[in-house]
Amino acid sequence: MTSGPRIALYQPDIAGNTGTILRFAACMGLAVDIIEPAGFDLSDRNLKRAGMDYLEMAALTRHVDWQAFREHLHAQNRRLILLSTRASVPYTGFAFSDRDTLLFGRESAGVPEAVHEAADARLVIPMQPGARSLNLALSVAMVAGESIRQLRHATI
Repeated sequence: MTSGPRIALYQPDIAGNTGTILRFAACMGLAVDIIEPAGFDLSDRNLKRAGMDYLEMAALTRHVDWQAFREHLHAQNRRLILLSTRASVPYTGFAFSDRDTLLFGRESAGVPEAVHEAADARLVIPMQPGARSLNLALSVAMVAGESIRQLRHATI
C-alpha cells in the first residue's frame, strides 16, 4: 500500500470529505497524506462515520505543516502533482507515475501561491463554463482513478 501514487490533502476543512477519501484510498490500496492544520479534529465523529470501518485499513500519514510535508516528499523522491481550477492541463492528458503524490487543496480556499509554485505539475478537471468546483472526495476519486487506470494498479 505504500508504493505507487499517494493522495495528499492540504489542510482539509470537511471531516466527511476526508473520511470518504480515506475509505476510497483504503479500498484502492492508496496511501493518504494530510497536511495540517485540518479544519476539524481527526478523531471527529463525522470522519469516523464517513470512513466507517475502513479507517483502520487506511495508510494515513499526518504532517504537522507544509514544510514537514515537503521534507517528506523530498526524502521519498516523489513528484508533486497539484489539482487546481487555475491549471490548464487536463488530468486525462497527463502521464502519471508511481512516484506521484496527488495534492488537493482546502475545500474553502484551495492552496496558497507558494504551494502552486512548488508543484511539479498542475492539473485541472475540465468542467462546464461557469462551474466553480467539484466536491473534494469526487475530485480525488476521478483523478486517482485515472492514475490507477494508467498504472494498472487496480485490483478489482
